[in-house]
Amino acid sequence: MNLYGIIILATLLVTFLVKLVADLLNLAAASPDIPEPFVGVYEPEAYRRSQEYLHANTRFSLLDASVDLFLLLAFWFTGGFNLLDQSVRSLGFGAVATGVLFTGALLLLQSIVGLPFRIYRTFVLEGRFGFNKTTPQVFAADLVKSLGLFVLLGTPVLALVIWFFENGGPLAWLWAWGGVSLFSLLLQYVAPSLIMPMFNKFVPLGQGELRESITRYASSVRFPLAGIYVIDGSKRSSKANAFFTGFGRNKRIALFDTLIANHTVEELVAVLAHEIGHFRKKHILTSMVLSMLNLGMVFFLLSLFMGNRQLFDAFFMHETSVYGSLLFFMLLYSPVEFILSILLQMLSRRHEFQADRFAVTTYGGGRALSDALKQLSRSNLSNLTPHPFYVFLNHSHPPVLQRILRIEAEAARNPS
Repeated sequence: MNLYGIIILATLLVTFLVKLVADLLNLAAASPDIPEPFVGVYEPEAYRRSQEYLHANTRFSLLDASVDLFLLLAFWFTGGFNLLDQSVRSLGFGAVATGVLFTGALLLLQSIVGLPFRIYRTFVLEGRFGFNKTTPQVFAADLVKSLGLFVLLGTPVLALVIWFFENGGPLAWLWAWGGVSLFSLLLQYVAPSLIMPMFNKFVPLGQGELRESITRYASSVRFPLAGIYVIDGSKRSSKANAFFTGFGRNKRIALFDTLIANHTVEELVAVLAHEIGHFRKKHILTSMVLSMLNLGMVFFLLSLFMGNRQLFDAFFMHETSVYGSLLFFMLLYSPVEFILSILLQMLSRRHEFQADRFAVTTYGGGRALSDALKQLSRSNLSNLTPHPFYVFLNHSHPPVLQRILRIEAEAARNPS
């Protein structure tokens, strides 16, 4: 094994071990006592269930990750990549079609291997704790739709990237970056009206106290409402959420029906105030820009490793290719991606605090938002005492207890 292989293998093993340590620390940090702000919100039985959910989820995730790592290493060291490559090349297609088939076959294998775990998580693990509402028919339909979208949308993008690197010369990375970035923006624009409705119904929020309260609040912070929709989240899970999607005219505020069912009007407006805070603080724009910059860096570095013979030797490949370079470079790039993900999650947690502060200072002085977070945590059986190292590695949101304490401190500084 050459240096590239050693780096990739070490990265895979070290990353797995680091995440394993974080999981074990997280389990050890689980407190048997209900944190004081949640006394009266979390009944003792519900809190005990949240601890069971944490342990069950962690054990299952560790099993899933272990199997994934084992199968990847087995496929690698038994020459699976080369065997698949030679099989696809034998079909006699051109470089672009061969690359699409090679990549598609790997993704299909990954999906097949992961399907039993996905089924178990949905119907057994989530069902055991009362979250799953997905029927086998909906589950199967989601699989078919997801596969169709991948073929319809992913195939031309992958083909275009391969074509650019086959024919674009020294600036191929720039053309690929621009093309994928443009496609991503277009996808985000059309997703709310064309793609997301394939999986969920988006029904405009009807007239009534909730809509009037949301409209009044949005007007008070000069936020133009493009549309307020109720999404049938209960079709798949009893968990609740709210989110922004799209931009421009296609920007939507989506409220899960489970959220509306379990919260007061004040709490719902407070949750939306938090989401509007993300928009007003330009967090969504910041994330998009950083994502595109990262994509540009990936394509540029990829161009430097294109066709690198040593990289292909590390995976026992007989022949080099653009599509092979894409795959193997991403594995080589994984330590950088891992570090970047930690940094981006640190930024995301900071953004969450800022959006909370926006909600506190513009609506209700924080009480409604604090109550909403407590109820959401109880409904979703959230872990209230995650270990700091686990948060550092995995959380895009701060622990809910930290958020509530910050909200209360901010409310004390800015009484309404």
